[in-house]
Amino acid sequence: MSNHTNTPQGGRLYILQIEPPAILSLDPDRGDIKSVITNLTGIPDGIQVDGPGRTIYWTNMGRKPLIEEDFPNADGLIECCDLYGSKHEVLVDVGAIVTPKQLQLDAANGLLYWCDREGMAVIRCRIDGSELTPILRTGNWPEDTPDRLRHCVGIALDTRNRHIYWTQKGPPDGGRGRIFRMGLTLPSGAKPNTRSDIKLMLDELPEPIDLEIDHLSGHLYWTDRGNLPGGNSLNRAKITREGLEDHQVLATGLLEGIGLALDMERRRIFLSDLSGAIRVLALDSGNLTTIHQCSGGATGLAYLKEQSKNWF
Repeated sequence: MSNHTNTPQGGRLYILQIEPPAILSLDPDRGDIKSVITNLTGIPDGIQVDGPGRTIYWTNMGRKPLIEEDFPNADGLIECCDLYGSKHEVLVDVGAIVTPKQLQLDAANGLLYWCDREGMAVIRCRIDGSELTPILRTGNWPEDTPDRLRHCVGIALDTRNRHIYWTQKGPPDGGRGRIFRMGLTLPSGAKPNTRSDIKLMLDELPEPIDLEIDHLSGHLYWTDRGNLPGGNSLNRAKITREGLEDHQVLATGLLEGIGLALDMERRRIFLSDLSGAIRVLALDSGNLTTIHQCSGGATGLAYLKEQSKNWF
């Protein structure tokens, strides 16, 4: 007889660890940490968890480069498994994409969206990996890849207003990072490289990375890994028709900040960085606390706010 019940538990934080590549599950209130899946290859980067669908989706940047941090080869993957780490599948295989980064899930429509950094694109597919569709191209791979101003990294969905937000981080510590917005679908007659609905929302940022939206308050949150004033930080700005207003730096001191996940019911934000630290920011007090230290660097985060015991 199964020991699993439908009794609700507190939320869990799902963490992508770079070295060794793994997905971890953390109870941020009790400190309980579990390995979900450990036999991964490449560099995992963006993660989403579908609780009702009992599925974890993540991006894989491909093989670790021998020099610096460029990933020039089309060996990125989109992968998934169940909440126990079983049923591991590759949804988008080697050769189709270059360097997939942050990932977002539109569960209602069965779609995954992500940014392809060296591929200079925003791409979507169905949750079974079919219908792979570029919806934005900022350059042609591989000839334009060296231009880091074209590199797309973070992504957030506003399905109610039918918008996509994304970051183009620019060169490391360059102070040329930007956040853009466009429609959720291609305008009639447009191609991914000829869209006319792109709006620059904010620029001259140190090096913006991942994005999340608090839909209730209308705020966009992002991490920044740039080692410049205002960098290594968590940021927030109000979303308006004209752009992003009232930009605030909410926390600093990250060691190349990457992932973030919102728990707005409890007024807290989880953060990861390349030191492997998992931190929580209490929005009301401003206190930033480390709640776990991974054995290797950490990238993407996803928070499942409540789950049944039989989900893990």
